Amino acid sequence: MRTNLLKTTSAFVLVASAALAAHAQDAAEDTELRAQTITVTATRRAESVQDVPLNIAAVGGAQIEEQGFDELADVLAYVPGINVVDRGGRQGNPIIVRGLNADGLGSGDGNNDGGGTVATYIGEVPLFVDLKLNDLERVEVLLGPQGTLYGAGTLGGAIRYIPAKPKFDGDMLNVRGELSQNFEAENLSYDTGFTVNKVIAPNFALRASVDYEDNSGFTDYPFVVREIGVSEPDPDFSDPVDVGSNLKRVKDADGEQVLSGRVAARWEPVSWLDGTLTYYYQKADIDGRQISSARSTVPAGKYEAGMRVEEPNEVTNQLVALEVTADLGFAELTSATGYSRFDDNGQRDQTDLLISLEYSYELFPTFTAFTHEKGKEDRINQEVRLVSTTESRFNWIVGAFYNQFDQANYSAEYTPGYSSYLGISPAADLEYYSKFYSTLEESAIFGEVGYDITDKWSVTVGGRYYKYDLESYSATDFPLGNAGYVPVGVSSLQSDLKSDYSAGIAAGLDEGLNGTQKTGQSDNGTLLKFNTSYKFTDDLLGYFTVSEGYRIGNSNGIGFCADYVPGTGQAACALVPGQQFGPNPGDVSTRDETAYGPDKTKNYELGFKSEFADGRVTLNGAIYYIEWTDPQLSSATINASIPITVNADGAESKGIELNGNWIVSDELTVRGSYSHTEASLTAPAPGLVGTISTPGFGSVLLDGRDGDRLPGSPEDQFSFFGSYTIPNTGLDGELVANFGYAWQGDVLTRTGNLGDGITLDSFGVANASLVYDTGKWQASLFVNNLFDEYYETGVRGTPLYNQVLTDDAGGPVYQRTFYTYVGAPRVLGIRMNYTFE
Repeated sequence: MRTNLLKTTSAFVLVASAALAAHAQDAAEDTELRAQTITVTATRRAESVQDVPLNIAAVGGAQIEEQGFDELADVLAYVPGINVVDRGGRQGNPIIVRGLNADGLGSGDGNNDGGGTVATYIGEVPLFVDLKLNDLERVEVLLGPQGTLYGAGTLGGAIRYIPAKPKFDGDMLNVRGELSQNFEAENLSYDTGFTVNKVIAPNFALRASVDYEDNSGFTDYPFVVREIGVSEPDPDFSDPVDVGSNLKRVKDADGEQVLSGRVAARWEPVSWLDGTLTYYYQKADIDGRQISSARSTVPAGKYEAGMRVEEPNEVTNQLVALEVTADLGFAELTSATGYSRFDDNGQRDQTDLLISLEYSYELFPTFTAFTHEKGKEDRINQEVRLVSTTESRFNWIVGAFYNQFDQANYSAEYTPGYSSYLGISPAADLEYYSKFYSTLEESAIFGEVGYDITDKWSVTVGGRYYKYDLESYSATDFPLGNAGYVPVGVSSLQSDLKSDYSAGIAAGLDEGLNGTQKTGQSDNGTLLKFNTSYKFTDDLLGYFTVSEGYRIGNSNGIGFCADYVPGTGQAACALVPGQQFGPNPGDVSTRDETAYGPDKTKNYELGFKSEFADGRVTLNGAIYYIEWTDPQLSSATINASIPITVNADGAESKGIELNGNWIVSDELTVRGSYSHTEASLTAPAPGLVGTISTPGFGSVLLDGRDGDRLPGSPEDQFSFFGSYTIPNTGLDGELVANFGYAWQGDVLTRTGNLGDGITLDSFGVANASLVYDTGKWQASLFVNNLFDEYYETGVRGTPLYNQVLTDDAGGPVYQRTFYTYVGAPRVLGIRMNYTFE
């Protein structure tokens, strides 16, 4: 680590020295260059990035446009110390900051919280949405816990989307469009949209933005059965006739259609009061997974998936936000109120999970199963804060936060033809139904007090008091052969589960009716922060921070079966003829698998921010150490290997981060970043990694070991971007050539790569564009993944699942659990943008 730090720092010093010698500028130009620095509000005050004594990266709207960023993963590839596990639009993409990974790459089926280690804000409202980056002022990325500055608790950092507000200075209409071709896709992709700003009165304005994107996708599903339960999913792959009569190829099956937009009304009735009401909407219809089954048991290519059924998913996010600021003279009062709604409705192939349970599903020669899943989330947020504005050596922030979060979802598993194969009458296809509801109430007060000891030396202390109450209900049914079974809709889950639980308790049972289980947890505590900074010169700022982070626990959302017997330590579901299922409840086991507890971090950070060559070169860096207490890590249940989250005893992360910018000349600007991260367990973690024993699929739990590297995050990553304005073209506008390259090192898919985890290779992706800009309109010719790099970003399962079973007709049954997520191949396109003022 010291060697990497010395090498990287030396490289930046050489760059800075060359710039200093070659580009000494006068004071006027110095002032102009400093004015170009992005202003942020991360500390709740408008300041230059270079003046904020925190590790913060800001990507402005001009840079988003310049580099053609479309979503958050594009931005974070150029921010040191943070990365996104790109699993495509269907899955939900975990954000991993400084190696604090809460989710192994091989478990789960997506998320709606970004992995849980980072708090994501849209404006002033905490909400995770993988927002399309249209009409934004900037994106701010803060590394390290920020619970004394923000209402939502943060374990490792915070990300803020800052939308462009309605403006009072004039009307504007911007129209944009994009047309592109993925080299592995059959059809073109396109994106079109507009933004309009309309001044209704000198103190009242409206702003609206709408975009529609149709991404063709590039992954084929060549093994989709023609009729579920009738067609043979594993024909003779060497016989085209046998394959064609049973299977069909679905081309570009991971396509995505996204409608996104917002409308905002801003009113400033008096000079000291400013309010904005905004409605956000984003709906994504995703056709399938962005995966490769080339490492699986079926004859699949690099961009082909082995799934037997199509896997569409519809995801809708909505947010209504009211943000009001009032200048009280001595302080600025801000109130942010948000109501958000998340809905998803999808289908996925469940065949591999069922045949791995060793319940003889695979004996049915045409066995194919799928799961219909539906869920909703409702959230109400309220944050109020006061920020001092008077000129004084003292400055302060005080705030209060409230969050009410309700979540409900079900999973209905269908096995067409299976009950008839077993001779069950009447035949019914619904084999499994699980339901879950939880409610969370969370509140906090937080604040900071700063004091300027001298004109150069400042000290800030902060604190946070929090508390939360979480209540969850879950149940599981196995209605195979029960033709009269009626599943409960997602909107009725709350009342259904609560009434079943109450009825069971009233009847003297340990659990609710139909196996309904209630879990819950409450917690409260305090977090502290200390920061000191010293301005050695006008161009060099140093700082030291100690800050604590926190994340709540939750239920694993797995219900017991209806005939669960309390005190036995297992739930024996009487299927036909019998199958073990469900979590260990913790009464006779070494761990409770029904829920997991909160975890905490303590972050120690020493950093600097510097400028050279009269502002033409900036270089910022930090070195940090994080203690992670009771880390939430992925595991699996003893019965049926169902993915769950558990708490380990301890982990740590340490590393360095550097980023810089160099205005080489009037024509050439370059910027770059580098980070090195080492994240590992610091204590043994019994039963952490769930795997299987072969041949077969018997569950095995392996212990994590002190020193085991955590999964999901590269140890090294760097990025580079250069922009060159081509001189003397004779054109009316500017012709600009851009080139970007982002690289990351290898990644483990499981903690310590236990249980036959694999190491994903390092990769780098280059993007290039040629832009013609007249001021009012721009046209860009771009190439993403210029060198057509094939790279794997994540995984499901392990190679241990690559087994071939036998049906009762003697035919092969190919297990396909193991596959990898892959990045997009080369894309060539053109982008147009025109602004009417």
